[in-house]
Amino acid sequence: MTFWAYISRFIIKGRIPILIVLAVITYLLATQMKNIRFSHTEANLLPKNHEVNLEYNKFLKIFGEEGNLIILATKDSTIFTAEKFNNWNALSKQLDTLPQIDFTVSIGDVKKLYKDTENQRFDVKPIYNNKPTSDKEVKEIKKDLFENLPFFDNFLFNKNTGTIRTVIYVKKDIVNTAEREKFILKVLNPAIEKFEQDNNIDVKVSGMPYIRTMNSKSITDEIGIFVILALAVTSILFFFFFRSHRATLITMLVVSIGVVWAFGFIGLFGYEITVLTALIPPLIIVIGVPNCIFLINKYQQEIREHGNQAKSLQRVISKIGNATLMTNVTTASGFATFIFTKSKLLNEFGIIASVNILAIFILSLLIIPIIYSFLPKPKYKHLKHLEKRWVDKIVSWMERTVRHKRITVFITTVVIIIFSIIGVYMIRVSGSLIEDMPKGKPFYKDIVFFEKEFGGIMPLEIIIDTKRKKGVMKLSTLKRMDELVEIIDEIPELSPTVSILNVVKYSKQAYYNGNPKYYQLPTSQEQNFILSYAKNSNSNADLLNNFVDSTGQYARITTFMKDIGTDKMERIEERLQARIDKVLPAEKYTVTITGKALVFLKGTNYLIRNLVVSLSLAILIISIFMAWMFKSFKMIVISLLPNILPLLVTAGLMGYLGVPIKPSTILVFSIAFGISVDDTIHFLAKYRQELQANNWKIKKSVFNALRETGISMFYTSIVLFFGFLVFIVSSFGGTIALGGLVSVTLLFAMVSNLLLLPSLLLALENRIANKKEFKKPPIQILTDEEGDDITQNLKEKN
Repeated sequence: MTFWAYISRFIIKGRIPILIVLAVITYLLATQMKNIRFSHTEANLLPKNHEVNLEYNKFLKIFGEEGNLIILATKDSTIFTAEKFNNWNALSKQLDTLPQIDFTVSIGDVKKLYKDTENQRFDVKPIYNNKPTSDKEVKEIKKDLFENLPFFDNFLFNKNTGTIRTVIYVKKDIVNTAEREKFILKVLNPAIEKFEQDNNIDVKVSGMPYIRTMNSKSITDEIGIFVILALAVTSILFFFFFRSHRATLITMLVVSIGVVWAFGFIGLFGYEITVLTALIPPLIIVIGVPNCIFLINKYQQEIREHGNQAKSLQRVISKIGNATLMTNVTTASGFATFIFTKSKLLNEFGIIASVNILAIFILSLLIIPIIYSFLPKPKYKHLKHLEKRWVDKIVSWMERTVRHKRITVFITTVVIIIFSIIGVYMIRVSGSLIEDMPKGKPFYKDIVFFEKEFGGIMPLEIIIDTKRKKGVMKLSTLKRMDELVEIIDEIPELSPTVSILNVVKYSKQAYYNGNPKYYQLPTSQEQNFILSYAKNSNSNADLLNNFVDSTGQYARITTFMKDIGTDKMERIEERLQARIDKVLPAEKYTVTITGKALVFLKGTNYLIRNLVVSLSLAILIISIFMAWMFKSFKMIVISLLPNILPLLVTAGLMGYLGVPIKPSTILVFSIAFGISVDDTIHFLAKYRQELQANNWKIKKSVFNALRETGISMFYTSIVLFFGFLVFIVSSFGGTIALGGLVSVTLLFAMVSNLLLLPSLLLALENRIANKKEFKKPPIQILTDEEGDDITQNLKEKN
């Protein structure tokens, strides 16, 4: 008895214990769903020990968490009326009392720095003492702010547009926790909404804690939508093909259990729900349905053939089980290559996806035969789909094309390759923290607003190590820093900087009785007088203490970056580095460029390099797999070409359509290759079997294989196409691109495997179709008995 024959008997005889075991496992995995956590930080695409990560962690150690600001803004001119102006400041005071907030800064909190000549120190006084009661008073306050306090320009207001801001400093210990999300969704947002309703003012909200929270909420909202859509689309297609409510319900049961297992494994492994792991449950549905198609289609073929239900169920398991295992292993291999990228995000995605693909194979192989064993035999109406004329017409068209138009197929292939290669050279590389965020959501529109008004929202940090304590406050260092700031201010993609320079300049302005034209660095003569005042000051007006460390050795220059791609960022980095090398020589200073924005952009480049490794590894693994199965080097080359061609077409389309290579789109190639090669395995396995059955007659074997596998390949490819296409309803640009590109790739892969592959086999028949090339494989994918059944079936049809 063969291994699969033994498995089939084991499943049918042990059907009740197996169902009990599956129910227990499903229950246990369902209990693990409570451990599912949602990501509270941006995805770090770099390995932990990468130089960029090490530099960023060093920065955090010196200065603490950078992304703890939430910013409110409004451009409504009516804010400068007494009632609304006071309400705006009252909102800031209200938020300041919350336990999750460190402190807030609004226009009402502005204090002027002034020179106390008697005590030779700087002190502060409020910009106004009493709440303004008239619009005229508010306009005077506005004039004083905009004209006399450049220190607060681009921090609390934009004097050119009239926009004002309130800055909220979230406590650093909750920034990367679930407490942050609870605060923003249940406390901050309701408070802002109430203010908007009461004052008829549109409030814009931004800052990395806010963006992370709203983006995470969008991800969680879409998980359920994707699962429902994937179930709906695949079930409609399945019913259209099979015209059986029973078969459709059984299939939906299998993939629904697969979804529970997918969530359960995520909770069991302690992984977070990210923009990638959120795709796994619907992916399991899309990949699981083709398994069910192969198994149910084979069962119905067997019933139609001989009418023996027990024999049909055993043959389904013994004949289709091995082929389905092989195809699921290759699909899992495409996902598993991400495990070797050293990126935590992709590593977790690869592990969960590959584990669940193998799990859905086990579920379909066990549940479908067992359920059918309890049900009566399918009726004639359930088998009518096997005789559909429109499907026969499609298969006949493919057969005619391969038989009579092979030259056309080859010429078309060459033309497609040429155009695709041209498109590949047009591909650009991109990476941004916010590029793939849902552009239709209000929080994304707020991001665009802040970019326009204040120059960006993604923090970019420049750390200057003076290599000596109190080295920052040396005038020579400050002047060098000021030269660096000048180049930053010239770069339109970066916002005006915030650093200790702002404080020193404000101190000089205060020394000269608040005259704004003295908002500049002191001269060497002025420095001693101004520093003596500063040393005597115990003012708490310096909002920027955290821009110099406690030893005075490290200084921090913060700017905010617009949503730009990696190509622009690299040019900016080169420009900054050139100025840094010139004004801050390495023998005196160590300067590091870091920040969340840079870490993400560097991570994008790192992943793109890993794409080549990941895809090459997928091709290598599957090539070894094919060599092991077919024992023929020539067959490996022939089998890879129809699967690499769709990847090239997709890459070309990305170039023509302007879809960049980025973290979300680099997944397409390995995923699509792992899935598309399944059709090749099915076809070549059947072709090999036909060769042996037909005494190595090439044409007959090719066309028999095409007729037999064409329908199943067509069914599964259509399901996969529309299944992945559901992702285009996402609000995330990366998810839309992933769904659309994988769908197109798999559609091309179907056509390539059904037209190009058999055409190659016929064109090269004298070189590949001999017994030496086709040694007996270690695993028989399709049993010889199946070949006899199919041959007999074809004879009866004819």
